[in-house]
This record gives sequence, structure tokens and C-alpha cells, in this order.
Amino acid sequence: MAGNFKVLTEDHQFQTELTQAGAKLVVADFTSARCGPCQRIAPLFAEMAGRFPNAVFLKIDVNQCTVAAASQGVTATPTFIFYRNKTKLVSLQGADAEALEARIRQHYGDGAEEEIEDSGVPGHIDLIPMISKAGCECLNESDDHPFTEALSSGGGYLESDTDEQLILYISFNQAVKLHSLRVKGPEDCGPKTIKLFINQPHTIDFDTAENANAVQEITLSPKELEGEVIPLKYVKLQNVINCTLFVKDNQTEADTTQISYLQIIGSPVQTTKMADFKRVAGKKGESH
Repeated sequence: MAGNFKVLTEDHQFQTELTQAGAKLVVADFTSARCGPCQRIAPLFAEMAGRFPNAVFLKIDVNQCTVAAASQGVTATPTFIFYRNKTKLVSLQGADAEALEARIRQHYGDGAEEEIEDSGVPGHIDLIPMISKAGCECLNESDDHPFTEALSSGGGYLESDTDEQLILYISFNQAVKLHSLRVKGPEDCGPKTIKLFINQPHTIDFDTAENANAVQEITLSPKELEGEVIPLKYVKLQNVINCTLFVKDNQTEADTTQISYLQIIGSPVQTTKMADFKRVAGKKGESH
């Protein structure tokens, strides 16, 4: 059995596991020993834990952990609920292994080595697992220090090439809500003015970015470049499929701009689809 697969038998274990998981994806299977569909998908769920080692898989019997199940709104079994930073992302009801794996892949990120930071903002997460890197683009990035180096705090940095300006086009694999940013950079050549655009059909050019009205324009102080949370206009950013950050200038008019870390904080848009909440028919007495 994979080390990231755990069977919970007491209510208090649930919140403990969510806390200990931190920014890792948690997939909780609310199940019942009396539910036939639950028992059929159980070995597949355990097998998935071995294929997604950077996630935590919890098997929770609703008859043993009644408080945990009730607190999460579980009304039928099996119900799979996904979490990061103790934040509920989405739920899926029914013993559909194909749909379950697809949802895991959607929220898991690019792979087992994905570096995911704690957002530090209650109720919101680091959105890096929801960034579709193949759909991202950065204009005027240096070949030696590309955009991807700024998406983790591993020591690299993004640097502009021919002048101080940058355009970062960031595509998400699902609709998200943007709550805030965290930007780190040197006090001399870190970014100063950032214009934020959303849901552009393609990467905008520098002339457009300079002249168009942005959803929000941010002026960063050197202190904020130490990693302070920068609030965004949350009410205007409730259904975002891509965002564009135009870095207009830097702190001291240096020749190039550097960003050592960029964190986008928010949450997935909670959408209810009837397919996600179907009951799986079974024999009488099988379902919880």
C-alpha cells in the first residue's frame, strides 16, 4: 500500500490529515462498508495513490467518522472531495473511476515533483497546479532566465531581455477566482508598476498593454517585493481563464527587471454539474 494512502477511523484524524498535508492535494474518499459501488472502486482508489505520490489519499468510512462526513456535506457514498490548504476545491459523487482520475489529474498539477507553496491566505491556495504551462507565454524574457524560474521559490528568477518591460500571459486549466499576488524581486530591479488584464483571447503586445485599460494597476514598493500579499480586486476576478501581467517598469529604472518569485493566490470556481452528483445504482441496501 502506498505511503500516501491512509484509512481514517476516527473523526479527529480528518482535520489532522488536512493540516499536515499543507499545500499538497488531498483526495478524500467518503465511503461505506455497506455500499457496493464503494467497494468496487476502493482498490482503484488505492492504486491511484501509487500513481500520484505527491497527493494524499484518505479513505473515510462515513459510519465511523460521522462528524467529519456531516461537516463536509456528504449525503451519499462514494463521495470524493478534493482539498488544498484545508480548502475544499471540488467534489465528485459516484463510483466512476475514469471521472475520478480525470479530476485528480486536473488538480494534481504537472507532476509529482511540482513545488507548491502555502498561500498564507485562509480559504485560498497557490494556483500553480491550475496553470497550464503549455498555454503560457512571456514576452521579452531572457533566454537564460525564463518565466518558469519565477513560479517556484527554488532560487531562480525571471529576467527581462532588451529593456525593463515584461508581458506574462498565464493560462489556467479551469476557471479560477483571483484573490491576491505575492511578488519577490531585488529592491533595485524588481518590478514597480504592474497592469493586470484578464480573459484575453491571445497574448497582447506592449503597445496594447501600455494604452489599454486594465482591471487593476498595481504600484509595488520595495517592501512589498519582500513577499507581502498584494490584494487584488477580488469581486472583478471571479471567473478567470487567463490573466496577463504587464510589468511596465522597475524600481530604479534599471536596464532589466527581475522577478525571483511570483505566486498567484485564489481558488477554483465552484461549479455544480449534474454529472458530478449522480448516484450509482446498486442493489438494495448497497448505497449509504
